[in-house]
Amino acid sequence: MTHARPTTRRPVLAGGLALVTVVAALAACGPGGGTAAGGDAPTDFTTAPTGELRAWAFDNADDVGEARLAYAADRLADVDVTLDQTSFDAQKFTTRVAGGQVPDVVQMDRRFVPTYAAQGLIQPLDACYEAHDVEADERFYEFVVDDVRWDDRLWAVPQFYQPPAILLNTRVLEAAGVSDDQIDTSRPDVLLDAVAVTYAESGGTPTRLGFDPVATGQAGLWVLGMGGRLTDDEGRPTLDDPANVAGVELLKRLTDAQGGYAAVKSFTDAFDTFGEANQYVTDQVAAQVNAQWYPNVLSAYTDRVALRAVPFRGADGQPFSVAGGTAFVVPAGARHPDAACAWMLALTELDAWQAAGEARAATREADGGINTGLFTGSPEADRAIREQWVVETGDAGFDQVIATYYDVLDYGRTYGASPAGQEIGNALNNAVTSALLGDATVEDALADAQHAAQRAYDNVTATG
Repeated sequence: MTHARPTTRRPVLAGGLALVTVVAALAACGPGGGTAAGGDAPTDFTTAPTGELRAWAFDNADDVGEARLAYAADRLADVDVTLDQTSFDAQKFTTRVAGGQVPDVVQMDRRFVPTYAAQGLIQPLDACYEAHDVEADERFYEFVVDDVRWDDRLWAVPQFYQPPAILLNTRVLEAAGVSDDQIDTSRPDVLLDAVAVTYAESGGTPTRLGFDPVATGQAGLWVLGMGGRLTDDEGRPTLDDPANVAGVELLKRLTDAQGGYAAVKSFTDAFDTFGEANQYVTDQVAAQVNAQWYPNVLSAYTDRVALRAVPFRGADGQPFSVAGGTAFVVPAGARHPDAACAWMLALTELDAWQAAGEARAATREADGGINTGLFTGSPEADRAIREQWVVETGDAGFDQVIATYYDVLDYGRTYGASPAGQEIGNALNNAVTSALLGDATVEDALADAQHAAQRAYDNVTATG
């Protein structure tokens, strides 16, 4: 259980129609009823569980994960926990459910949750929360809960929310005479003017981007931020909504102004994102959209970078962010769902996060690094950790970066809980790529994406 960080800046959304087909073939018709193994009675989520518990996809737990696991072990002394520390795999999960060989808890990306809920592969957890007197909307940010609420029920216990913001290379901006407030996504013309004076190229090939929008990795942010929507209230895809055009068109203007999408992508794919020759050390970007985890990478190079940050702003000019992260689920057929419920909630309660905050502070003291805080998915925990453990670094720019990411926490919005959530993300990325390359108009690309996403939605939600 790690303090989740993508392995690349441009995560490829897993899923695919093959997964949807497998899920549909394996699952019973309609949403699951929340039953224990071998019966039709609703799960009895007791508050004093005992026995064994098996958990999967807790790979490579870091200091934060280890501290929380130790805390939960102390809290549930009568539960013997066995961890399968391999990574979550969608195909493996559906095969396990079909064969009846399921663990009691699985950790996964939140966008998988409604897919498995729609097919009855995981149990609803409203009774779990109720048994432990936990109000999900009080423990977690409401938009984080919205990621795992579908069909008027809760299907997971969420964790983490690392919001995106725009990380500025002030060395480049100041040399070009560009102020922070000109990097404003709600004012496209102002932003494009700033790009024009900070972009650099050689022979038509970019050597520095004035602004890297991370077009496919952050496509949902741009569409939602500019007033669009990916799903309706029932989770059906809405990629062809006319309101989605504005976000994609702005992405196209930004990439066209910097040599075109193909050139931009080729340039950014070569970034040494996690290394000492990263794009901020080498001045390959003046500004870039980045999630909260990335300043942790750059903290190793404070003597070689000059940073500040501004929020991503929606079309209305207000800060805007989108929720993303992981969650714990209880598979249908789990043998110890009551222990799973108690354990998942223990891992996400305030004292667990405070133990994690203390562990991270000790790590930073030992390695001399900067403590950028923990972004837990729980507002009370975020506040407590920041107040106790996030101290001034001595680098005013880095301190401002940390503060900016904390400031945008309250502006989050869910991508939209949908049984086809992963496919909607895939289809949107395909549409953005097609439109930015000029292979299709924005409207036609989104129409094609809607067709693919709707087909996936229909397959997942088909009833027998």
